[in-house]
Amino acid sequence: MADYKRNEAREWAWQNLMGCSGVTIPSYSADLKHLNERGIRHDIQKIASLGFKSTLLCTEVAITPEENAQFTAWAKDTAGGRLDLFFHAGFGTLGDNIEAVKLAEKAGADIALLSYPSNFWPTSEQDIYDYTKEFCDATDLAVMLFAIPLWGFERVHPQGMSPELIRRLIDECPNVVSLKAEQGFPHIGGLVESYHRFKDDVIISCPIESDIIPLMKFMDLQFSGTSYTQWMGDHFPKTFNLAREGKWEEAMALYWQAQPARAAVGAATGAYMAGSNYINRAHWKYMDWLAGFNGGPLRAPIARIPDRMMKTLRQGLVASKLECTSDDDSQFLIGRFPC
Repeated sequence: MADYKRNEAREWAWQNLMGCSGVTIPSYSADLKHLNERGIRHDIQKIASLGFKSTLLCTEVAITPEENAQFTAWAKDTAGGRLDLFFHAGFGTLGDNIEAVKLAEKAGADIALLSYPSNFWPTSEQDIYDYTKEFCDATDLAVMLFAIPLWGFERVHPQGMSPELIRRLIDECPNVVSLKAEQGFPHIGGLVESYHRFKDDVIISCPIESDIIPLMKFMDLQFSGTSYTQWMGDHFPKTFNLAREGKWEEAMALYWQAQPARAAVGAATGAYMAGSNYINRAHWKYMDWLAGFNGGPLRAPIARIPDRMMKTLRQGLVASKLECTSDDDSQFLIGRFPC
């Protein structure tokens, strides 16, 4: 259970939602019938050791609510207080997400990231409000709103989630503590406007590593996440912390050192994101494996990652002088701790 009450969620967030959050994809057994406890514990230990302050326990990988609760419990035990754990409301229906968040609360989740199912097709802001409000009312956890074009809400408003809708949710849902502001992604208009309008009410998160370090010269941002940046080792927490400490030029020196890796992931994700509105979790799992995380197989339906993308991502890390395994790519789907 979270160590705060529902009406204390914002106070808890201002004090605890700091630094960088990564994303942890669960590991599975070779036959895909079970979770891989050693792989999961290794990945949680690894991300904590890199300086991340929290991680999202990814659910968009054919995991059940009960398995996700076990995933959360192992993560909580392994983290030992070093990480705040995000429940990922990425299940198929509102009912499934409410069931799963209640289980995750008991297992030790600290905060929820609100996603929306692929088959949720709102035609009005009231529809989006109703879904969001019902989820928020069903949990005592702090909730991070997530405004991004992935949901397809642009049919309702050009920002997907309008400033008026966000304001209403902040005012009427006391456990809404943060906004992951990616309206209009890959552009920064939604982030900048959200910071202008809501920065005194909730924590505004820019999860995009390539944007936030430059913007921290002009914006007071205490948190970045949830985002898949642990594949660059400890690079992002180091640059973020330098920028927070006012050492922005030092942060930017590290920022440019990592440009080959940044360009590599942009090229690889562009190959499947353009027009598809789809995140390739196998791609993310491979990126993790390159940086020393477990890797291993994922359940269907799951995309593949072709050799050319593997080579691009590996070369990007090497050129940036960031941690990169010398293990052959043939070991990726076996994983470092197979079971």
